[in-house]
Amino acid sequence: MDNDDKRPRFATRAIHMGQTPDPTTGATIPPIYLSTTYTQESPGVHKGYEYSRSQNPTRTALEACLSGLEEGEDCAVFSSGLAATNALLQSLRPGDGFIAGHDLYGGTFRLLEDVFRPWGLEIARAESSDPSAYEKAMKTLERPRMIWIETPTNPLVDLIDISSVAEIAGNNGSLLVVDNTFASPCLQKPLTLGADMVLHSTTKYLGGHSDVIGGALIAREAGQLESVRFIQNAAGAVPGPLDCYLILRGLKTLEIRMQRHCANAMKLAEVLNGLPGISRVLYPGLPDHPGHEIAKKQMQGFGGMISIELDDGFERAKTFCTSLRIFSLAESLGGVESLVSHPATMTHASLPPSERHARRITDGLVRLSVGIEDVQDLIEDINQALQP
Repeated sequence: MDNDDKRPRFATRAIHMGQTPDPTTGATIPPIYLSTTYTQESPGVHKGYEYSRSQNPTRTALEACLSGLEEGEDCAVFSSGLAATNALLQSLRPGDGFIAGHDLYGGTFRLLEDVFRPWGLEIARAESSDPSAYEKAMKTLERPRMIWIETPTNPLVDLIDISSVAEIAGNNGSLLVVDNTFASPCLQKPLTLGADMVLHSTTKYLGGHSDVIGGALIAREAGQLESVRFIQNAAGAVPGPLDCYLILRGLKTLEIRMQRHCANAMKLAEVLNGLPGISRVLYPGLPDHPGHEIAKKQMQGFGGMISIELDDGFERAKTFCTSLRIFSLAESLGGVESLVSHPATMTHASLPPSERHARRITDGLVRLSVGIEDVQDLIEDINQALQP
């Protein structure tokens, strides 16, 4: 990557940013601050920390590291990705307009439709990944305030041109928020493409080892998270210090892990693309993927997520998922181990069947989170699971 500004490059920042050696002991890895409260010199006079719901040094270190990796000016971390989403939506007001992407994580859809629409948020849906769909949805709202996109999307792995949608948001006085969970800041930096905020489920690639739940919001400009930080403290959905430490530890190997995730997924997608019984392979690294050129433009790799559609619907998908030996049948994604999930009955089961059908989430759709195992073992596992 270009380094004209003389800052450390991505992998170096991931290891060191926000994590200076402990000044008291010289410990290379900063301690985990488990204290819930902090002794004050006199009433209201302290060292920046009062109570760990409000601030915690380990959390501060994680927020500094994530801000740097996403090229942002501020970060607030939460106890889960949905907690981060909830806090951001709570910063809006009843009657505000919200434009949602056409393909969203099932938990985001549920939060929007079952919590915030009844609360009073006016929600419009873009009908496709084309930027013009966001322009069209914008015109249906009286008071548009925010556009929310995922790219790549979950579970259809569609690509959305961030710069184009950012321009639409800016022209209409709205904020653009990008869920960057599938890509990670290693592969994509939405804030440099015009987005105002980035969301992560840090549970996924950032933690990287399927052993911690967390979420984060990163803002392009200082001050943009003021209302979110108020909600973070007032509602209290904050991560514990051990959670923050585990995510910081995961970040240290993010770049090298993403290189292997991408390489394995590319090879596996090429193999899957020629196998009988699979009607479509959804991976942006394949030249025939509709978003291939967008991915080449705004990403530094094609990611580790593949979705495939199996012929013969649910029964074939069920047999495939339960026949795999290395891929674990499990929710989530982004860990070092390979996972397989069936969106219609797992991650997106909360969507009404009519909604799943409209979004092309069929009973034969299977999502693969490609891990960092030996790729030949993964290929052999896929092949044996596809046997009649």
